[in-house]
Amino acid sequence: MSEPSDPLAVALLSELFMADQLARARLTKAMPKGMEISHFSVLNYLARAGGERSPAELARAFHLTRGAMTNTLGKLERAGYVHIFQDWNDARRKLVSISPAGRQARDVALAAIEPIVADVVAAIGPEKVRTALPVLREIRTRFDDG
Repeated sequence: MSEPSDPLAVALLSELFMADQLARARLTKAMPKGMEISHFSVLNYLARAGGERSPAELARAFHLTRGAMTNTLGKLERAGYVHIFQDWNDARRKLVSISPAGRQARDVALAAIEPIVADVVAAIGPEKVRTALPVLREIRTRFDDG
């Protein structure tokens, strides 16, 4: 087995993957019963974006297949967290909006996970986090471009 050609790249990849795995595990435990991180992510996106989005737009925003997004939206609709309806301007298209119950579920989930993230920020130090954010954003945009 050969040595990696770029140990810095391998170390970065390892840290990103491990941080993602640990954060997801910790935040999933704090989520309200029955809510998954993917559900919270969609509800949070809809709450922040305002207005309706098509399932295709949501799939693109989350880099998912339309089928995967349809599955998530179906679960959210059955829970009463989103409304899915025909686009009045184009009957072939559907639109998704967050319901009042979905907004409340998002707020409850956010209240459960925000203290966990705030503790991490406090432990690391707000200044270090502010310094790291631009680097993390650039890493995200580089992966988004590819």
